Amino acid sequence: MRLNYEETGPADAPVVLLGSSLGTTHAMWAPQVGVLAERFRVVAFDHRGHGESEAPPGPYTIDDLGGDVVELLDTLGVEQASYVGISLGGALGLWLAENAPDRFHRFALVCPPSNPAENAQMWTDRAATVRAEGTRAIVDATLGRWFLPEFTDIAPVREQLLNTSDEGYAACCEALSATNLQPGLKDITAAVLLVTTEQDTSVPPETVIPLASAIPGAHLEIIENAAHLVTYSHPELVNPLLLAHLS
Repeated sequence: MRLNYEETGPADAPVVLLGSSLGTTHAMWAPQVGVLAERFRVVAFDHRGHGESEAPPGPYTIDDLGGDVVELLDTLGVEQASYVGISLGGALGLWLAENAPDRFHRFALVCPPSNPAENAQMWTDRAATVRAEGTRAIVDATLGRWFLPEFTDIAPVREQLLNTSDEGYAACCEALSATNLQPGLKDITAAVLLVTTEQDTSVPPETVIPLASAIPGAHLEIIENAAHLVTYSHPELVNPLLLAHLS
């Protein structure tokens, strides 16, 4: 599977991969890339079915999506990297920590769903809606969950959602509908930073906070007055956490 990606920063610096949320592209990391690239070789990628990555017919599985990331490391000739992921990208981070521990040093996981299969019907219903009506059918509700009303600079993210392959989005929903990463949390050995927000209705903080005790040595940060896509809306709060953890 060929994933589209963009590299920034020194070619000989430690590598950090950036995995984005469902329905967005690597462009959602614009508030982080410049800061991280001062110290790291930053590789921001598009999940399969997103952006300019290939969009094969679904359904997909979390193994497919995680395997794509490991294959990307192989393509780049990178033995080990660190990983930052949000939402779907956060779930992938948990999968990678459990299934490819030899390939990663550190993980920073923002609002990561660890057991989306608990709400399987919601995901399969959303997949059906998007296949029938396109991502335009879910864009307003999605943005309403991702940002608080006072944050209005959402046009770029709206465009990413609207331009996402309907099949790619739906197939990733189906991957989430069958994903439960909780049984493997106790076996994670990498250093993990968990970030949640007080007003996240997509992946509520009460589902993220327990991960800090389930993952050995994990560190938890709770950001106030922010919703789900906090990397985009509050980079001034998130970026220092990432730099401190990854350095």
